[in-house]
This record gives sequence, structure tokens and C-alpha cells, in this order.
Amino acid sequence: MRRVFAGLATLLVLVIVVQFFLAASAAFDTAPKDESFQPHRSLGYVIFLFAVVLTIVAALARMPGRLIGMTGLVAGLTVGQVVIRELAKAFDGTGDTSTTAGQVVFGLHAVNALIILAVAGTVAWRSRALPGSAVTGRPAGAARVSGPAQPTS
Repeated sequence: MRRVFAGLATLLVLVIVVQFFLAASAAFDTAPKDESFQPHRSLGYVIFLFAVVLTIVAALARMPGRLIGMTGLVAGLTVGQVVIRELAKAFDGTGDTSTTAGQVVFGLHAVNALIILAVAGTVAWRSRALPGSAVTGRPAGAARVSGPAQPTS
């Protein structure tokens, strides 16, 4: 189950990277903003659901509490993305984020996205470092030796 979690956590990081790509490609699209950012917005909701499911998987796999919390933090920060977007709209008043106050608040959207990527990357990295979740680098069948080193003859 830990290997499944590690694989899903890595997949989450890749999906978040795709999210950055969709945001960048939409920013340079000539189509109207609502139309060009629709794939980015849709994938954001998928990331939220994926993070919630991954948190449940982490709990079922009996991952360390800190790892479960960090996985839940990804879901919480994703909700924060929607809150930031709505706050930016409120500062503008027209629903467009073209005013200075709206732009400053909406800039937090990108900063929060970087935090999401960092937390998800940390979850993936730590989950792969756990015993039983990845290859340890020892040859197959090698016994784990503990205690003082044995002298060689």
C-alpha cells in the first residue's frame, strides 16, 4: 500500500506540473480568458479531489502522521487557490483582475501554486524514502546487518 501511495504522490506532482503548463499556455492564448483558462480551472478541481483521495489513501496505508497532514495540506492549499481568485475579483469589483489591487491579490495565486508544488514534491519524496515503499539500493536477498562490524579474515 505504501508503494501505491508513493506512486500516486508522484503522479500528483506531475499533474501539478501540467497545471503550471496549462496556466502558462492560457496566459498567452488569444481566446477570451474564461475560455482559455477553462482547462486550467478544471484541472485545479481534479487536483483538489486527487489530494483528498490521496489523504485518505495515506491514512489507510498507515503513513506517518506528518505525511498524512502534508497530503491534506495540498488539498487545503488548493482550496486557497479558489479563495485567492475570488478575493481578487472582490477587490476589482467587476470580476476582472485587471486593477492594481486585484493583480496584487491574484499574484498570490502563483505564490500559493509554488507552495502546493513544494509540499506535494516533499510528500512524494518522503513517501519514496519510507521503508517498504521503494527500492532501498541493497541487492536482492542481501541480509540487513545491525550491530558492530564483523572482522574479515
